[in-house]
Amino acid sequence: MLDAHKTEVQLKPSFYSDAAHAGTIALGDLTVNRLGFGAMRLCGDSAWGRRRDRDHPSRVLRRAVELGVNFIDTADSYGPETNELMISEALYPYPSGLVIATKGGLLRPDRRSWVRDGRPDHLRHAVEGSLQRLRLERIDLYQFHAPDPNVPFAESVGALADLQRAGKIRHLGISNVTVAQLELARSIAPIVSVQNEYNLRDQTSEDVLAACEPLGIAFLPWYPLGGTRGLRALKVKQVAMRHGCTHAALSIAWLLAKSPVVLPIPGTRSIDHLEENLRATSLSLTPEDLDDLG
Repeated sequence: MLDAHKTEVQLKPSFYSDAAHAGTIALGDLTVNRLGFGAMRLCGDSAWGRRRDRDHPSRVLRRAVELGVNFIDTADSYGPETNELMISEALYPYPSGLVIATKGGLLRPDRRSWVRDGRPDHLRHAVEGSLQRLRLERIDLYQFHAPDPNVPFAESVGALADLQRAGKIRHLGISNVTVAQLELARSIAPIVSVQNEYNLRDQTSEDVLAACEPLGIAFLPWYPLGGTRGLRALKVKQVAMRHGCTHAALSIAWLLAKSPVVLPIPGTRSIDHLEENLRATSLSLTPEDLDDLG
């Protein structure tokens, strides 16, 4: 296994919007472009198994990297496990500077179930599995996927802090947390990222985002487009028409404008949609746009 930052591949030039146009953001001692890619949707429906065209996810991932994306988000529960394998199959040996963030703490006993498991033994096993599937000696960013109500939160984070000290993890993140849980995690180990649901339609994590800002903690909004209802909302449609862009690109641009610590990770299985989403990096929203979007 090799560290993701020790090898390079040649990438062909792009004539599309580039993720670098969004600026950069720090993840501890790492710097990435402030528009990443969420790989979950490259799995089959309900993030289960693989799709019929097994080569297509590789084409999407390679195109994302060509377009300047150097932050990819995945999890061992996507597939389960197959999403991490897709990434290594498509991109290994990894381009210099590519950061792959993965998560652990959820089990998938069947297609429709997401079961929280924050036991230290499970997390230790999960980290080893992710290292093997991603072909890494150390994971750049490992995120605790969700607090387990049956396990003290401090025990789960403490187990990951032990793995960080052992050299298995470079930086730690947490997901689906409250401000109180963020504060508790920070008392155990340095936290460089938080991943909570956040979009134009659902801003219930506004207080968590506000807590991240002064600390310079990256905030990764999952479900960044807010689903069909969010994309078809009249206010989004009207502003998107003004800019001549898709609803998705506008929603991503809104996230980029919301706070300098926001690192959107929109996912798609379509190369066309990927390229359209990257247009968000070249959109400049006016105060009128932001007022209309709310």
